[in-house]
Amino acid sequence: MEENVNRPAAEEAPNNPKNKVKSETLEWVKAIAIALVLVFVIRWLLFAPYMVDGSSMQPNFHDGERVIVNKILYDIRAPKKDEVIVFKVPSEDNKEFIKRVIALPGDTVKVEGDEVTVNGEIIEEPYIQDVLDQAHANGETYNNNTNFPNATFPDGTVPEGHVFVMGDNRPNSKDSRMIGYVPYSDITGRADLVFWPFSDMHIVNH
Repeated sequence: MEENVNRPAAEEAPNNPKNKVKSETLEWVKAIAIALVLVFVIRWLLFAPYMVDGSSMQPNFHDGERVIVNKILYDIRAPKKDEVIVFKVPSEDNKEFIKRVIALPGDTVKVEGDEVTVNGEIIEEPYIQDVLDQAHANGETYNNNTNFPNATFPDGTVPEGHVFVMGDNRPNSKDSRMIGYVPYSDITGRADLVFWPFSDMHIVNH
């Protein structure tokens, strides 16, 4: 009488080392490709680095500092007062400026020396209060530059879809007093972080 012998199932052939290496390499390539896409999206669509050029935003921003600009924020909402924005200036060969928002659409703005009036009220500017106090203590006016409205821009009411901006360094800033109101369409984004040099790294206080 023959006995039925249960034969063990054939063992699978060991994985081919070459196939394993190929598979792992493919996974790495996919991961790197995804990372590059994310970097592109973050770099070009959401955030972008910007280098401060000049002294127009002293004492709060300095020449050569690098800042991160939030490019998506103003696709969600409009700019607000006191926010520091980066924008292109067509009359300056589309050079990008960094300034502070002082007045919004519909506001009436007036600049006389160190008094900045919006809708008939003198605004507080804590971001330059120290330099204002220092100038006044020396019997000087901090803003010895252009006032507003002026002969070039006689209308003191901010039009719809625009903002009025000034540099914190009022004696040495080319801003809305000289270039006019800034349309939303020219705004690159809001300066949110100073990241270089490391010793100056901080989140921008708006």
